[in-house]
Amino acid sequence: MDVVNLDNYGANPLHPEVRKVMISYLETIYGNPSSQHTIGDRAAEALEEARARVMELINAEEREVVFCTSGTESVNMALKGVAFARREEGRHIVTSDIEHNAVLRTMRRLRLMDWKVTSVSVDSSGLVDPGEVARAITGQTVLVTVMHANNEIGTVQPIAEIARICQERKVPFHTDAVASCGVLPLDVKALGVDLLSLAANQFHGPSGAAALYVRRGTKIWPLLDGGVQERGKRAGTENMIGIVGLGKAAELARAEMARRAAHTKALRERLITGLKDRLADIRINGHPDKSLPHLVSVSIAGVEGESVMLMLDDEGICVATRSACAAGALQASHVLLAIGLDFIEAQGTLLISFGRDNTEAEVDRLLEVLPPVVERLRAMSPVYK
Repeated sequence: MDVVNLDNYGANPLHPEVRKVMISYLETIYGNPSSQHTIGDRAAEALEEARARVMELINAEEREVVFCTSGTESVNMALKGVAFARREEGRHIVTSDIEHNAVLRTMRRLRLMDWKVTSVSVDSSGLVDPGEVARAITGQTVLVTVMHANNEIGTVQPIAEIARICQERKVPFHTDAVASCGVLPLDVKALGVDLLSLAANQFHGPSGAAALYVRRGTKIWPLLDGGVQERGKRAGTENMIGIVGLGKAAELARAEMARRAAHTKALRERLITGLKDRLADIRINGHPDKSLPHLVSVSIAGVEGESVMLMLDDEGICVATRSACAAGALQASHVLLAIGLDFIEAQGTLLISFGRDNTEAEVDRLLEVLPPVVERLRAMSPVYK
């Protein structure tokens, strides 16, 4: 039985061209880019070529892209790095209620180290009010972090407006763009952000390769002590195979973005229309317009999302109930609770995400299999009437 991958946020397959470039590099270049000889020079050239491709993807300048190993590391580098660098200026950070766990748990760690954190709420579609961010900033605020697009409901935030507020207050602004970079056009200059996190595995690149954009002049401490790799901002020998793949994935994302977005948006609309036609008592989460083009969050009354996911898996269809980084947690999604769902509604939510390889036939297959699954579970449910 062929497996249908409708969890591209959690399992985004490598683009064939990315795979080809990574294999070629593995077979021909093996040097350390810090080595001061011909073998090292070849690796250094490949490193800087990949950096240039990432710079082009987000419109960054030279020396503003720092390579790391994951979106989580990129976020930690930004938040802790700025907090530690500016600790004498203040110990207050502003964030939102629907951030990824990489942000939430970093905030928890900083609280234990005597930083104060203010988390602003969102509306029922998951939007942050820039006015609330402005009101949360104090004279002690050293950083604001609000994600560009939410990885569970897809809502895209008014980042440029929040950035203008931060610029006026002279507070550095970080945005977690892991869910959106390579999916939506991103221009760090137009957005006005000081720091931006991205990861290759969200746009058909390899896992284990990511980057942090740091606007020139932004004060940041390195998390790792060691060598002077990445111009002293991230010690440790670079993951060259992953970085080469990241560079190629960035190049392809830039070239194919409009086509990919149109394709996945059509699949998203087909799915939403089909869900509304075939299932009663459902809720589509997130903003209807300001949203990622490849993601659908649907809450289905009277069922438990994990049961639906497992029954779909038996039919060869892979979906998610929430971000893979939070999968297995017993508590309901903090994102869904923040937009007003109760615990039972949140636990009955599926997360479906599309990629460049998905087809209409796969959407139709889900729409064929899902209703009987829901009907069976609702018939056994003690809460559904």
